[in-house]
Amino acid sequence: MTENIIEVRDLVKHYPVTRGVVFKKTIGHVKAVDGVSFELKAGETLGVVGESGCGKSTLARVLMNLEKPTAGQVLYKGQDISKLSGGALRRLRRQIQLVMQDPYTSLNPRMTVGDLIGEPFEIHPEVAPKRSRRDKVKELLDLVGLNPEHINRYPHQFSGGQRQRIGIARALALRPEVIVCDEPVSALDVSIQAQVMNLLEKLQAEFGLSYVFIAHDLSVVRHLSDRVAVMYLGKMVEVGTEDEIYERPTHPYTQALLSAVPVPDPTVRESKAIIRLQGDVPSPVSPPSGCRFRTRCWKAQDVCAQEVPLLQIRRGSDHPSACHFAEKREIVATHEAA
Repeated sequence: MTENIIEVRDLVKHYPVTRGVVFKKTIGHVKAVDGVSFELKAGETLGVVGESGCGKSTLARVLMNLEKPTAGQVLYKGQDISKLSGGALRRLRRQIQLVMQDPYTSLNPRMTVGDLIGEPFEIHPEVAPKRSRRDKVKELLDLVGLNPEHINRYPHQFSGGQRQRIGIARALALRPEVIVCDEPVSALDVSIQAQVMNLLEKLQAEFGLSYVFIAHDLSVVRHLSDRVAVMYLGKMVEVGTEDEIYERPTHPYTQALLSAVPVPDPTVRESKAIIRLQGDVPSPVSPPSGCRFRTRCWKAQDVCAQEVPLLQIRRGSDHPSACHFAEKREIVATHEAA
């Protein structure tokens, strides 16, 4: 059995909602992440999917220790990262890196590509001697498919896909074990998305990386993920392998998301049943009682408002689902990214 490199236990992140300018009063909390648990094994990719506002990016920031959890733990090789500071936290940064969503705003426009990718060596000088840093930056550029001779260019001289490759090279500089990818291809054209995904897959095979891959596009997540976790309003509602989620989904929310994925084959598209959810996503400040999805769910009954469904394996299923009435549903096969 492969060991867990990251364990997340009952993770909670709430943000206070205040009123007043001088004398601020807390009148509520935004429950961005509310009781999330999962494991990430060495060399594995865990895809995290859900609508905008479900807590995916907050989860990424807490995993990176950029935000402290309100409750719960994030363990890296058994060590609670929220309790680290100073040199111990700096050493952790070498092992867990982040690829950001927007390649247009995540790179400093005043720095050259060489300076951007070489900056981690300034912070962690023990990784590379000063005299060899320029050569290492060129190696990283070549590794992600960019011309090493462009080391003195600025970000505005590259396309969106090339900028994201620069972000990936920067994340790889310290040879981390885990990379958190926060919607790394959502700002790119479809053809460029496929190229970046293929690059991430190649790098994982070459360096044994573990990914937490966050996205809202289910077809993108399927291309790279070993397991998939579906989030809704701060909670994980279904977790399973790629086949379990895409071929045998049991939670109504997962089924609705999959039914909305475009199918390129017109004959298959005509026979595909689309589930149209009613209403809007409730406010994370005051989520519904019981099951948070019940206000939009066609299966909702009285028990759904009274009891919070646990994320567990239900009768007739082979993977965990947080629904009182979880059942398998046939889903028309969707097109995978090239």
